[in-house]
Amino acid sequence: MARFLSAALALLLATASAAEDRAQPYPSRPIRLVVPFPPGGSTDILARALAQKLAEGLGQPVVIDNRPGAGGSIGSEAAAKAAPDGYTLVMGQLGPLAVSPAIYRNLPYDPVKSFAPVSLMAIVPSVLVVNPQVPAASAAELIAYARANPGKLTYGSAGSGSTSHLTTEYFKLATGTD
Repeated sequence: MARFLSAALALLLATASAAEDRAQPYPSRPIRLVVPFPPGGSTDILARALAQKLAEGLGQPVVIDNRPGAGGSIGSEAAAKAAPDGYTLVMGQLGPLAVSPAIYRNLPYDPVKSFAPVSLMAIVPSVLVVNPQVPAASAAELIAYARANPGKLTYGSAGSGSTSHLTTEYFKLATGTD
């Protein structure tokens, strides 16, 4: 019995040693950080700052991969379909993870099953701003101007179904403006 236990222990140690020899340190190659929005936006700016700090701390490049479109769903899909090896991260956001599932019937990813949350990075407020040529210095003045000039104002958003798009549509609905 002692001989069997000795042999089993030797086999176990040899197997553990072989597995340890095959293990690669992480990360051993560049990491891709998918930003499901265009360059220059708040998510992209935050991602670039994060990528720089991650690269410094991990000793590997962190490459930004902007994949805009469909309110963040295109980039989120790219991240969801990546190999689950820890070398692809995505800047998750309310739009593609909570809003898109409510407005798109056939998302190519499951916001709950396709991703594992890692960390809250930032809380980005929505801010109402207008062109200086618009005669409004407050929300009340903007609402009054919009009501008096239906269809004359336009707005920019991150795309159909994005939180900025839906927030503005809700603002229009709540204020009776167009």
